[in-house]
Amino acid sequence: MKLVLVTILALSVVPLLLAGTLDIHQLRMLAAKNNVTCIFVFGDSSVDPGNNNRLRTTFKGNFPPYGKDFPNGLPTGRFSDGRLATDFIAEAAGFTKAIPAFLDPKLKREDLLHGISFASAASGYDDLTANLSSVLPVSKQLEYFKHYKIHLRQLVGVKRAEEIVTTAIFILSMGTNDFLQNYYLETIRAKQYNVEEYQNYLVSRMYEDIKEMHRLGARRLVVVGVPPLGCLPLMKTLMDQTTCVESYNKVAFSFNSKIQEKLHIVRRVLGIRNGYLDIYTMIADAVNNPKKYGFTETTKGCCGSGILEYGLSCKGMTTCADPSKYVFWDAVHPTQRMYQIIADEGLQALNRYVFS
Repeated sequence: MKLVLVTILALSVVPLLLAGTLDIHQLRMLAAKNNVTCIFVFGDSSVDPGNNNRLRTTFKGNFPPYGKDFPNGLPTGRFSDGRLATDFIAEAAGFTKAIPAFLDPKLKREDLLHGISFASAASGYDDLTANLSSVLPVSKQLEYFKHYKIHLRQLVGVKRAEEIVTTAIFILSMGTNDFLQNYYLETIRAKQYNVEEYQNYLVSRMYEDIKEMHRLGARRLVVVGVPPLGCLPLMKTLMDQTTCVESYNKVAFSFNSKIQEKLHIVRRVLGIRNGYLDIYTMIADAVNNPKKYGFTETTKGCCGSGILEYGLSCKGMTTCADPSKYVFWDAVHPTQRMYQIIADEGLQALNRYVFS
């Protein structure tokens, strides 16, 4: 249980450091004391640091203006102006300032000891979602994790490799594409399932993924919910609304509730210590109370017109002068500043779920 507490502290460390309320040295001592080894990340564009760069897919973010606020203005493949929440977590725990992609050809042997992301933008709990975009489904991400374990054993030995895996933090963040791409835009699954049936199907797939993670050594897990889908600039544009589309938000809220219910079963049946990160509430609050967070623009993204562009359609577009004043970087993805807030505000929610 102490290990998960360290995880929760890590989620909030960057903004707290700025406020002067937490000493990063103390946090890293806690991480070392509780044997927090590294972070493994699975999911979609919310946590993909560049795996899609190596895939034959159009869903990439390895070109300007993506990475505008990343060190040296480098477009890495992250779908944001800068770092992701998982990068801040890794830095807070003393591992690395930016979690590398497993498929990065520049990956170093020592990187294996600090944390790796297997995430793939445009992926989802539904394998069809990934297949539609020619990206990595969770099954493939977990296959790459098996390859990672082989490399890790070669580096530190079998016993130490297993210790690293069992004391690591696993993060799972996806679900948005299942609804946006695979249900509402493509309507493939909408022809097969009603909304609740599809939600149940996705949660069942999530549970199977977690069971496989457990088989491979996962013992600590953080699952990230989906954002308020109706507040994404793209969805408001497609629905010709200037305010959040409540019908989509209700679907997201309901789905998140089902995730939380399933995580109780995960803890009871598999014995995995787990926490739920409620980004729905955080983003909705930022949209509805922008001054609270220092935002001035919540209706559109920073890239291009801010109401339609994301991914390739954002390539080479002009951007707003100050992304930190925006909730959204493009028409779908948050800014680095919003990711910092997610890391910060996740403290109370995760604490509540982990210790309930």
